[in-house]
Amino acid sequence: MDNIYLLIVIALAVLAVADLVVGVSNDAVNFLNSAIGSKAISFKTIMIVASLGIICGTVFSSGLMEVARKGIFNPGEFYFDEIMFIFMAVMITDILLLDFFNTLGMPTSTTVSIVFNLLGAAVAMALIKIAANNGSITEVVNYINNEKAIQIISGILMSVVVAFTIGALVQYISRLLLSYDYHKKATWVGALFGGIALSAITYFILLKGIKGTPYADQSFNIIGGLTIKDFLEQQWISVVSANFVLWSIISYLLMNFAKTNIYKLIIGVGTFALALAFAGNDLVNFIGVPIAAWQSYMEWESSGIPATEFSMEILSAKVPTPTLLLFLSGIVMVATLWLSKKARYVAETEINLSREGEAKERFQPNYLSRSIVRFSVGLSEVTTNLLPKSWQAKIEDRFKKPVIPLTKNKVHELPAFDMVRAAVNLMVAGILISIATSYKLPLSTTYVTFMVAMGTSLADRAWGAESAVYRVAGVLNVIGGWFGTAIIAFVASGAILAIISFGKGAAIAVLLFAAILLLARNYISHKKKSKEIKAEYTLNKAESSSIQGVIEESAHNISNVLKRSNKIYSNSINGLAVQDLDLLKKNKKHGAKLSTEIDALRDNIFFFIKNLDENSIGASNFYINVLGHLTDIAQSLEYIGKVSHKHVNNNHKKLKYNQIKELKQIDSKIDEVLCLTQTAFDNRSFEEIGNVLLKKQELFDFISEKIQTQVERTRTEESSPKNTTLYFSLLLETKDLMTATMDLLELYYSEHDSSVKPAKIVESTK
Repeated sequence: MDNIYLLIVIALAVLAVADLVVGVSNDAVNFLNSAIGSKAISFKTIMIVASLGIICGTVFSSGLMEVARKGIFNPGEFYFDEIMFIFMAVMITDILLLDFFNTLGMPTSTTVSIVFNLLGAAVAMALIKIAANNGSITEVVNYINNEKAIQIISGILMSVVVAFTIGALVQYISRLLLSYDYHKKATWVGALFGGIALSAITYFILLKGIKGTPYADQSFNIIGGLTIKDFLEQQWISVVSANFVLWSIISYLLMNFAKTNIYKLIIGVGTFALALAFAGNDLVNFIGVPIAAWQSYMEWESSGIPATEFSMEILSAKVPTPTLLLFLSGIVMVATLWLSKKARYVAETEINLSREGEAKERFQPNYLSRSIVRFSVGLSEVTTNLLPKSWQAKIEDRFKKPVIPLTKNKVHELPAFDMVRAAVNLMVAGILISIATSYKLPLSTTYVTFMVAMGTSLADRAWGAESAVYRVAGVLNVIGGWFGTAIIAFVASGAILAIISFGKGAAIAVLLFAAILLLARNYISHKKKSKEIKAEYTLNKAESSSIQGVIEESAHNISNVLKRSNKIYSNSINGLAVQDLDLLKKNKKHGAKLSTEIDALRDNIFFFIKNLDENSIGASNFYINVLGHLTDIAQSLEYIGKVSHKHVNNNHKKLKYNQIKELKQIDSKIDEVLCLTQTAFDNRSFEEIGNVLLKKQELFDFISEKIQTQVERTRTEESSPKNTTLYFSLLLETKDLMTATMDLLELYYSEHDSSVKPAKIVESTK
């Protein structure tokens, strides 16, 4: 039986590595987004700076491991075997929960996850002990550090409100002072902003970096006999003021003589600072439990006392963590940062929510988001009208965005936001986390950085009338996920603890195996989803400024749509033939997905028209008509997929043999037409489209014949109204599908023919 605890320690060590990987994948969003979104510095430089910050933060985090040992529960109330079961339940739940959020691409708090995992497992174990001793449920308060749990919950609410409000306020003031033409301001203005931002970030680095080192509690005569930590916390005004003067001078000199972009420097230093804070603060969330388990095992093994009688009061003492373990953890975190695709997927969520202008909106608006936007618009109108007209004009001028020629800078290549907003994000997040650290307030780095970014986005008018409801819905979804994290962690870890407590070693083995299967399943699911996301962009936005260029670019999209249309239509018929509900369900999603992608192309029409040459305005009519026909094709396919799935899903009668046979014949003819057309577009042999158009009447006559056949069949032998409705729906929608397809081909054929004729005439005159 004693060997089980050694195996638990080994298993926890492996789980620690896995937890580091999934944790970094989620928390990388905290310190990467401002730099990535602003494109102030290259991605490679961002990663190097962040990696250095992580290594420094992990080495300095030794003193922060106490939360896993005694921060949530009272260790003296538990025996060694109970503590080991608690730790195992916590790590299994934590890994699965964080990986789940990573797969969804949703940033959540690793701090809240580990805290509520510990709380849930400890409460479950306490209830088991109380039940075994026939005690009262009220005795659970003796086992739990209730004060800490309340602090964490209040910290969640405070983080959301304070970070959002302060972020919005500072960004608004910064934009009023600097405007969007900040690079044209006098040198002293940039130097002053650099002094404020860099002094705040430097203080943040000093406070967070030194706190975890052995020197933090040492006193020095040069600072009045205070410890370094106390001096930084008590004399913060002097420290920040000295930093401000120093950095203002340095900023001025760098801008004047070295021609340095001070905003890039702020973003680089801020990224390092937040990476350091993340590693220093959140490392405990990943390895605190396994290290506490290892130290507990060492103490128990040397004691000679049975596991069921060895009190864990030893965890109440402060035990330093070996620096080598911290350094190795840092290496794993850095490797994950460079290699994890999920980290970038999570980062995209926040960047798109704070992006300036249009973006691919991931979240759908809901009643609450619409209500909040309506209320905000009304409040804004009221407050704006209170200001004098001259003030309103000046404010509008400060928020006037510079016009960027689309022919030189494609809209989708622009930064998500400018360097002023990125600098404010990093500066405000650093200040708030520094204040919380100084006053020993529980504050999640995820909550602070995310809500600051959302506050600055709102103040910077990034959420316009066309995007506000989507962005607000996204923020509400993320915040809901945070509270969901706490609830799920508490319940799931408690349930897993109960299973382990009763099943012992066998239960642990089964749970570990199940965890591995779930992680593997999530990995495969995410990989598949990544391919689908990549496939979404196979429909390219038109960027050419001439009609000939648009014809060439659109050929890829048309080929892609026809290929997918052929597959979607065939799958609908095949699914109906064999009553394959899974195939029809997937096919229905593919149809909806194609429709969504074409809608995204239509959303880009504004930028496409802006980008056209004066002599090529006719290209806009062609492109708009092409998109109109593609939309009709997608809508027909979406409808066919929907009614086919609905029919089988509702367990209606199967189509008759003759009906299936006729649909197969139609599918075969459509397949022939679409394959020929796709080949013509793939090879850019546009003259071949004329041969396809010759088959138009034959195909329409064949479909019309089948419609007439079904009319006669309905009058004589058909007995199922649902079958009749479905069959007519399929035939009529198929006719609409082919009408849209042929109209598209005729448009393309005529436009291509007219666009190449002048070239042929010129060539013949030579």
